[in-house]
Amino acid sequence: MAPKARATSSTTPRPTPRATSRARSEERRAEILRAALEVIAERGYRGASLAAVAERVGLTQQGLLHHFPTKEALLVAVLEARDQWDAVPGNEIRLDLLGSLVEYNVMRPGIIQTFSALLGESVTDGHPAREYFTERYGSVREKFAAVLRAEYGERLPGGLTPEAAAPLLVAVMDGLQYQWLLDPESVDMAGAFRDFLGLLGAGARAEVSDQDV
Repeated sequence: MAPKARATSSTTPRPTPRATSRARSEERRAEILRAALEVIAERGYRGASLAAVAERVGLTQQGLLHHFPTKEALLVAVLEARDQWDAVPGNEIRLDLLGSLVEYNVMRPGIIQTFSALLGESVTDGHPAREYFTERYGSVREKFAAVLRAEYGERLPGGLTPEAAAPLLVAVMDGLQYQWLLDPESVDMAGAFRDFLGLLGAGARAEVSDQDV
């Protein structure tokens, strides 16, 4: 008689204790980052304390320090998380995607409020986010210049180079955010940004119209 085949299990292997612990730690870190966003939005970075963030997620301050050893480390993690949420797949930024990003920001005022509050505070000497924002804006201007060059070539319809227009594009996006946060009922952030994009291409449309006459 042939020996019986050994039964095989088709169930998914259970996660190891280490994997389970890692997953719980990552989940807890995400909760802390969300709480930090809320507290910073309410009180600003200097007014936000680790104790306040810890209390919001049901931890002791010592428990919070297990995940983020300093307040500065927590701040950097918050800013890095914000960049990940805004990341475009494949890093392929187009002018029309910037408009979509502004529309997306309308749906998450808390995050935009936190970012704007930190940006305003970071201009002061010794602020821990100053270096982050300085490097970030340098990178953003380079990316926006590349976006404008891909859309319009070496000269925009109004005559500006992409490098000259990029800081203006950044200024419009951030300036609209501040106005919208202060008075969302009066400022249509997404609509105003679409109008600005229309102005950027107005010269090109005018040239096409002249050629049709």
